This record gives sequence, C-alpha cells and structure tokens, in this order.
Amino acid sequence: EILAKGKRVYGQTCEHCHGKTGTGDGPDADPDSPPGDLTDASRAARNPDGVLFYKIWNGRKSPKMPAFKSEGLAKDEVWQVVHYIKSLRKPA
Repeated sequence: EILAKGKRVYGQTCEHCHGKTGTGDGPDADPDSPPGDLTDASRAARNPDGVLFYKIWNGRKSPKMPAFKSEGLAKDEVWQVVHYIKSLRKPA
C-alpha cells in the first residue's frame, strides 16, 4: 500500500524530472543540472532513508531540486516517496 501511494506521489511530483523509471530522463530535467539516477544502487550507502527524506523535503542546490515542503507535500507523502524510490534501485 505504501509503495502504491509513493508511486502515485512520485508520478505527480518527481517523474517529470527523474523520469518514469527514475533514471533522471524526465521531460523537464535540466541538462545543465541533471537529476540524480535513483536506480543506481551504489548511491544507497550515501542516501539512507533519512537523507532521502531531507533532500526531498528541503530541496537541493546541485542538482537543482525544489523543496517539496514548499510544494504542498505532507511529511507522510515524502516518506511514501522515499520507500517507492528505494524500490527503483537496481540490485548492486
């Protein structure tokens, strides 16, 4: 249920930059500041759950990403996205 909710929120808020499969190839991705590849399993150690939440909630300067606390997402929706994007990671 959480993954289904996370997939829905991801589709509404993240997919346009990160792409349908999370590889950073969305239609609105900035080529000068490409979104991270969420499927890259090697990034998992640098991005545990709390770090993912922080980056989504507070945004990033590089690569550019809006702060979704200012975009209308609730904290529980961000956690749902965290769980969903973890499911996009390819096996190491």
